[in-house]
Amino acid sequence: MKKNGFSLIELMITVAIVGILAAIAIPSYTAYVRRSNRTDATRTMMADAQAFERCYSQAFTYVNCLNVAGGPTPDGNYTIAVINLTATTYTLQATPLSAQQQGDADCTQFQVDQTGAQSAIPAANSKTCWGST
Repeated sequence: MKKNGFSLIELMITVAIVGILAAIAIPSYTAYVRRSNRTDATRTMMADAQAFERCYSQAFTYVNCLNVAGGPTPDGNYTIAVINLTATTYTLQATPLSAQQQGDADCTQFQVDQTGAQSAIPAANSKTCWGST
């Protein structure tokens, strides 16, 4: 007798294999997307820091440079704010928007100041969040 098709056991084995592969692939892909979205924040903050420095080289103060930075990042994953602004210092801070915020407990905020010092919250993850490691 010749059989056509698949038995229920063969079908269940295939479903189990697909389930195992999905259980490995989906979290890995999600973590990759989260890390690549962090680049949106770091890239924008560094461009804003350069704009601040260009403005400072012309006016010798950061206070008149508020129009060069801030707002949402190009990909819309973070919002950039200028905090601690004085004539000689500034700090840029990136805060994730809702889609990025869900599940990214490792890097909840990024900061860069006029010296180029990069930090993140929580502080223990600063190098990881900025892509140094």
